[in-house]
Amino acid sequence: MSAVSSAEATTNAGQDAIQVRGVGKRFPGVIANHDVDITIRQATVHALIGENGAGKSTLMKILYGVQKPDDGTLVVNGEEVSFHSPTDAIEHGIGMVFQHFMLADNLTVLENVVLGAEKLHGIGDAARAKIEEISRVYGFGLDPDELVEDLGVGERQRVEILKVLYRGAKIVILDEPTAVLVPQEVDALFDNLRELKAQGHTILFISHKLDEVLAIADDITVMRRGTTVGEAQPEGTTKRQLAEMMVGSELPSPETAESTVTDQVLLEVVDLTLTDDFGRQLLSDIDLAIHKGEILGIAGVEGNGQAELVETIMGMRKPTEGRVAVAAQDVTAWDTRDRRMAGIGYIPEDRHRHGLLLDAPLWENRILGFVRRRPVSNGFLLDRGGAREDTERIVEQYDVRTPGIDTHARALSGGNQQKLIVGREMSGDPVLLIAAHPTRGVDVGAQAAIWEHIKEARRNGLAVLLISADLDELIGLSDRIEVILRGRLVGEFDPKTVTPQDLGSAMTGGHDQEGES
Repeated sequence: MSAVSSAEATTNAGQDAIQVRGVGKRFPGVIANHDVDITIRQATVHALIGENGAGKSTLMKILYGVQKPDDGTLVVNGEEVSFHSPTDAIEHGIGMVFQHFMLADNLTVLENVVLGAEKLHGIGDAARAKIEEISRVYGFGLDPDELVEDLGVGERQRVEILKVLYRGAKIVILDEPTAVLVPQEVDALFDNLRELKAQGHTILFISHKLDEVLAIADDITVMRRGTTVGEAQPEGTTKRQLAEMMVGSELPSPETAESTVTDQVLLEVVDLTLTDDFGRQLLSDIDLAIHKGEILGIAGVEGNGQAELVETIMGMRKPTEGRVAVAAQDVTAWDTRDRRMAGIGYIPEDRHRHGLLLDAPLWENRILGFVRRRPVSNGFLLDRGGAREDTERIVEQYDVRTPGIDTHARALSGGNQQKLIVGREMSGDPVLLIAAHPTRGVDVGAQAAIWEHIKEARRNGLAVLLISADLDELIGLSDRIEVILRGRLVGEFDPKTVTPQDLGSAMTGGHDQEGES
């Protein structure tokens, strides 16, 4: 950081970039925000934390012009504003990087950045020069001519940040920016954010990872039940204190109790190879076994074959070679429905696309995947009463916070949607539970509940295949951890001795395999 940059940051930090006063937003039957008050100082990193359903997403949409508040005022750089669209927010220097990247893989970095902003610097040399300048100033290290499909997750995120800076943003909203990053990539991101701050930018940082919030934030605001309930300074504040402000309880731990692993193999995958229509190997020679009462964790940077492995075990893809056995039954030729009947429970990676009918009531979502099984069916006809009754049980047993079982799934927070899915998948007496990113995008309260249900499954003798980008979650819950890289299992690690840094190195191909169990 240069002396000039530091001086600029110090000067700007005394001013307010955003003032939110008394903001409220109501939807039919739901008060999403009420009496929200936040002051965000210029040239600072301001963290916003809170449970799912606390109102963070609605507030972000208000700040970015996606929604208009029903009450209150919004002041940006001393000017009271009323946004009608994201275009208005961008014109006032506000940009947002969403949790799920919005990039075209088949385009270059330059093409992705200028898309929709061609009027700023054209699409040729001037645009390239601007992109190279931003990349150099903030240490992004991006090549404008590289295809996005060839970039790692951390590099893709830098492209998203570059996109908003290219459009002139001085205030950058980051929604769960570290959700898919390994520790080394998180460190690099934080270096980028500190450089942005040094150059006078203001960062609004939304996250569930409290240790990261404490590491990067200058100021912290806590939201609960739609309103702001407190502020904290990182100095002298602990994760436990933040968690108690968020949910009124202690910070959960993913750590499991003593081993429950037996000799009985419930999932066996042998020589599994998957080739796509273009001849590319997505999975190569996968061998793994999960025993009764065992949690096997799979660590890997997204896009290295985790999704394909899950889909092949579930029968959604047919392997090119190899076999899959569940409870000593060869299910390689079986379809997905028959595999689920054999006892596979599935918590999907994307709950919206593969886990729920968002515009259907909760009791209808209980039926998904169980159309031929009691209590939601007699084998031939659906049992509406049985489905409703069992949904009531899940809502109570799994603490799904909802006005009722006729509420549409879309109206639930992410954490409550996930608890509904966990409850449904555990209801069919499975022998194998596949849990893909089970706590992604959920708050610490829902996270603790889901961890406990996975531990309970382990205690009850299920085999659990756990795929997660949260390395602390993998280390805490798993009995063994395998690392997947470019469609191959490249190393096995003992959770008792491995560190997140060790896993991060192996996940990116930088590990020499020493220290494997």
